[in-house]
Amino acid sequence: MKIALIGYGKMGHAIEKIALQRGHEIVCKIDMSNCDEIGGANFASADVAIEFTTPSTAFENCRKALASGMRVVSGSTGWTADIPKLQDEFGKREGIAFFYSSNFSIGVNIFFALNKYLARLMNGFNQYDVDMTEIHHIHKLDHPSGTALSLAKGIIDNLDRKNSWTESGSPQSNEINIAHERIGEVPGTHIIRYTSPVDKITISHEAFSREGFALGAVVAAEWLKDKSGFFGMEDMLHF
Repeated sequence: MKIALIGYGKMGHAIEKIALQRGHEIVCKIDMSNCDEIGGANFASADVAIEFTTPSTAFENCRKALASGMRVVSGSTGWTADIPKLQDEFGKREGIAFFYSSNFSIGVNIFFALNKYLARLMNGFNQYDVDMTEIHHIHKLDHPSGTALSLAKGIIDNLDRKNSWTESGSPQSNEINIAHERIGEVPGTHIIRYTSPVDKITISHEAFSREGFALGAVVAAEWLKDKSGFFGMEDMLHF
């Protein structure tokens, strides 16, 4: 398979390494210096583009790639409110395919499923309040992380007494507090706590490197190659 990389930072390099190990070819590498090459000849020769950039550039990168007829896998976080605009513009075009996940780690997606299940269980135990902490490297610009927001949505959709989230540190009874920390080169840790007056239940996921995210993104590109439509990890993994 031929892959175009949109974003050639640390994640782009990790994706390149995994893709080459799996027998794929990188035909185009886009970074801040050559964004105008999205849609160009080398870019057009790819089967799928994988996009990992920044919250401020992800929408336009994906829009331009989809407009050129490219299938796109995106893992940029902090811009999900704009994704419905892409679906409105490209959702009905034959051959257009877009795959988004806030986290491509297989382990994190198992954690997503566990989080939803635990939230459903907690409907019967009002004595427990829930909060979350996410920890990432100092280069991560957005907070809460996209993964934390996905986890919060999983709780809100399944725990009746919660309908929103906050970073205030002083949540209302209907809110989930999400604390964030930026430390060194930490790839990503997410901790969910259910606390009662007498005990605490904690579930967490800790990433050891970027390779798990990179592998998931390449596997998603392989899965997307011959499809049309808008997809996420739940479509590929059937959780």
